[in-house]
Amino acid sequence: MKLTVIYDNETKNGLESGWGFACFIETEDHNILFDTGWDGHVLLKNMDKLSIDPENIDILVLSHQHWDHIGGVTTFLNRNPDVDIYVPSSFSSNLKREIASKGKGKLYGIKTPQEICNNIYTTGELGSEIKEQSLILKSEKGLYVLTGCAHPGLSSIIEVASSFGDVTGIFGGLHDSQEYGLFKDMQLIGAGHCTSHKDAIRKMYPKKFLKIYAGYSVEL
Repeated sequence: MKLTVIYDNETKNGLESGWGFACFIETEDHNILFDTGWDGHVLLKNMDKLSIDPENIDILVLSHQHWDHIGGVTTFLNRNPDVDIYVPSSFSSNLKREIASKGKGKLYGIKTPQEICNNIYTTGELGSEIKEQSLILKSEKGLYVLTGCAHPGLSSIIEVASSFGDVTGIFGGLHDSQEYGLFKDMQLIGAGHCTSHKDAIRKMYPKKFLKIYAGYSVEL
């Protein structure tokens, strides 16, 4: 399994930056796009530079209904309308209808933790004010959690993920979380996008911390 950040506030290797987040997940069975960032044209340009073919993606997962994570959906679906799409069930009916009208695949409204495909699970819809789903990636080394913004709080996300096994790492936007103790037993902390306290996390876990950016890639 391989993760590649396609869209982030920070970038390297000649890619374009933008406020938001998107990550490409390659497995033996599926190619998955997690979120689309704010600007679909930037998303597609970065994919081209990374030699990622949008038409080879078969699953699109959207973490939550904030524009910096779903703004590129229409542009992406114009290139590849055949993906199956997984969104939190709380997405507005108008938004779900619009997304479904752009694509030819199935649209799934996710409420509870469940398997999306082999070795890929969703935490289900979490949070009280801002509803959000994160992904749980099962590898030989343990479970990795992929977050959009972690609005529901890391404790809630990790609690659900832990029901599937031992969590060995986390990757994505961690917002303003200060639940630093939750990282103690992890081997990888990949913090990007909206993470407010990167310096504090780095100081506490210098050997585990990774500052991610558009163009960053890691094999699990």
